[in-house]
Amino acid sequence: MKELKKIVISGGGTGGHIFPALAIANEIKKRNPNVEILFVGAEGKMEMERVPAAGYKIVGLPIVGLQRKLTLKNLALPFKLMKSLSMAKKILKDFKPEVVIGVGGYASGPTLKMAQRLGIPTLIQEQNSYPGKTNRLLSKKVKAVCTAYEGLESVFPPATIRLTGNPVRAELNQTSRNREDAFREFPSLDPAKKTILVMGGSLGARTLNEAVLHGMNLLDAADTQILWQCGKYYFESMREELEAHKKAPIYLTDFIARMDAAYGVADVIISRAGALSISELCIVGKPTILVPSPNVSDDHQTKNAMALVNSKAAILIKDSVAKDQLISKALELLKEEDQMHELRIAIKRMAKPNATTDIVDVIENLA
Repeated sequence: MKELKKIVISGGGTGGHIFPALAIANEIKKRNPNVEILFVGAEGKMEMERVPAAGYKIVGLPIVGLQRKLTLKNLALPFKLMKSLSMAKKILKDFKPEVVIGVGGYASGPTLKMAQRLGIPTLIQEQNSYPGKTNRLLSKKVKAVCTAYEGLESVFPPATIRLTGNPVRAELNQTSRNREDAFREFPSLDPAKKTILVMGGSLGARTLNEAVLHGMNLLDAADTQILWQCGKYYFESMREELEAHKKAPIYLTDFIARMDAAYGVADVIISRAGALSISELCIVGKPTILVPSPNVSDDHQTKNAMALVNSKAAILIKDSVAKDQLISKALELLKEEDQMHELRIAIKRMAKPNATTDIVDVIENLA
């Protein structure tokens, strides 16, 4: 198989798109040390910081999403789209990639669209169990779609589908980190106590944060502690709330860089049901409670969650009742050793640890 020389990866917006993109890039670079990889993102979005921090070059498009509420910002959308298409075309003609990969997010639409017009092979890395409209439209001319869920033949051309799973951070596939080592990353946590990991994604989740605040008294009585990733938008307000509860057994942080350690200390995990989070949770194999976000297109997080729930691999709590029920449910689960054991086995069965290498195999075949 020939060595890859130039690859474009486009997309971003959230960690759920950025981390898989970086995992793919790292595997391509590992196999092809001389390859040039260019990222195309959206101006002002998270990828414009995270990608350069990982050592890759990125250019930004002015593309934005359609606002659901009535706002004047939507009037600028057609102009930003046309400018983004024009910029994407120039970027691709100048860079001349062998393959263009879309990982989801605003920038992937115009980038893949122009690649298809220019005759450059395109690949979609579809993370969700229910694909969005952009990927559904792009898939009509795409060469391959790498999916994490079965049963998408009614959405994508069957001949293009490759069931690979979602790429996850390489360190999550390593099992050498033991519980004692993991706790060293969070020095105020007590290794002797049961630990609940609460993570609402890189931006945070209001419902999960409110549920933790609502359940503080229950935590004190249960002699249980929480490792709480509240998100950067909520950190200051959550820190102020904790100041009034100085004895609360909680380690608060806006962002967890060492997720392998966070998963290592957890006895039970509470999470939104984003596609990347679910893929990581399957690899980690810990008892999990999912609270799907209602603020996503096509309610795709509920569909993601149900893929696990229907296999008895996770517990689902609706966002509307999470504030009152979430912490009490987690504490109840910690007492049910048999149920926790069953959940561990079932969720681990759904893991696809070779997703990144399988996706890069497809990319190399396209090139």
